[in-house]
Amino acid sequence: MLTMGIDIGSRSSKCVILDDGKLLTYGSIETGPNIVNTAQAAVDAAVQRRTGLWGEYRMLLPDIKVDNLKIDDMACIVSTGYGRAVVPFAHRAITEISCHCRGAQWFVPGVATVLDVGGQDSKGIRVGSKGEVADFVMNDKCAGGTGRFLEIVAEVLQVPLSEIGPLALKSTKVLPFSTTCAAFGRGAAVALLKEGERKEDILAGLHEAVATRVTTLVRKVGIADKFVITGGIGRNVGLVSKIEKRLDGLKVILPQEPMIVGAVGAALFALDHAMKQTKADLIEEAAH
Repeated sequence: MLTMGIDIGSRSSKCVILDDGKLLTYGSIETGPNIVNTAQAAVDAAVQRRTGLWGEYRMLLPDIKVDNLKIDDMACIVSTGYGRAVVPFAHRAITEISCHCRGAQWFVPGVATVLDVGGQDSKGIRVGSKGEVADFVMNDKCAGGTGRFLEIVAEVLQVPLSEIGPLALKSTKVLPFSTTCAAFGRGAAVALLKEGERKEDILAGLHEAVATRVTTLVRKVGIADKFVITGGIGRNVGLVSKIEKRLDGLKVILPQEPMIVGAVGAALFALDHAMKQTKADLIEEAAH
């Protein structure tokens, strides 16, 4: 049974297709101004196995032809993310908090705490004993402590976003950096450059500040063993390293492909719905 999860984020959009709960294919693209077009393009990226936005695939995919798959082939499609309500072909829309919780469990059974650093907001999720969302907290009032904040400073420094994490790890000193406002962050980066500071040291300060902010956020729901970071930010080795240093010896667990966790969760919810519908149809057929 084929099911699809489509995660329309503020900065990137991901599509995952599962076959009876097993990963068949996925793809990612940059979110465009038209959500309807973006949703279709994300599906195209999945069936064509393209992840141009994030680089190489990290997960082994089955050697099965998928470029012939169509939306109509899906038993159920669930959308999530900030643009979830606008996906025209989705059968259901579910919040990204629930989907990241569910997807994190698929990657890391027994996960207790999830940190999702998105493009425009950050979320801390505490997972209950039955895998449900037990508690959550989010920061969506400012770009500070989000992927967009990192992107803004990367643009100022003229460093590709994929390279800022590794470059930050080469720093020899950590410069003070504020994440209270994205505009202040941009200005601080420009000022430090003019003062002759090295890019790697500026980035180390940036990652230190963001790590402090998101760790403070997630502590509000309680950080427990099997702490998982989801979202594309999980590919940033510099930020993950800074966060881990604040966990009192607790190790961060990274899904093999952190960017698709929400889309995987959506596809799993789609499978639940499709199976319930199939069962209901069988009962109704038997009754007649």
